[in-house]
Amino acid sequence: MTAQLVNDLLISPDEYIDGELISPFKHEYLDGVVYAMAGASNVHNEIAGNALVSLHTRLRGKPCRPYNSDTKVRLRLPAGLRFYYPDVQMTCHPNPPNDSFQDQPIVVIEVLSQSTRRADEGEKRDGYLALPSLDVYLLVESERALVIGFRRGPSGFVREVFSGLDASISLACIGADLPLAELYERIAFPPPEVT
Repeated sequence: MTAQLVNDLLISPDEYIDGELISPFKHEYLDGVVYAMAGASNVHNEIAGNALVSLHTRLRGKPCRPYNSDTKVRLRLPAGLRFYYPDVQMTCHPNPPNDSFQDQPIVVIEVLSQSTRRADEGEKRDGYLALPSLDVYLLVESERALVIGFRRGPSGFVREVFSGLDASISLACIGADLPLAELYERIAFPPPEVT
């Protein structure tokens, strides 16, 4: 998400949802303020696509479903209402088919890039972790095989680090693992910087 404010008038959630259905561009919504989203690089989209395919394969025959970045998450927070477009999300209690958003994701995945890192690691993380349904929030690096996870535990969310193509992320909520080798399949990482 960029910090590009679309206008300086507050709009209602219904105006936002209706506008997104006809808009040629995606926008995120923060308590009445609408922000235009930045485009993504090919590597960003490839990693998000790999995550979606991997989850879809593991969810065959199960009630849970993955959704791509065209489906918003609605966050009803004490600080206000937000709508975000995560790169990938998974829910076991989907909203009605005609909705353009989900309320109860159990897994949210954001692929990090320079233009989204600050929001994904900050305000979005805080918002997603406030969702009662959320089990795991994953921040996926795009320049190396590294995923930072936040997993719900008995005393709140615990930070986890998954590094290298041999690592695998346990998704107990669906009884499956998500291997980093699948997330990063066919991704060519840039050479490390020499200092």
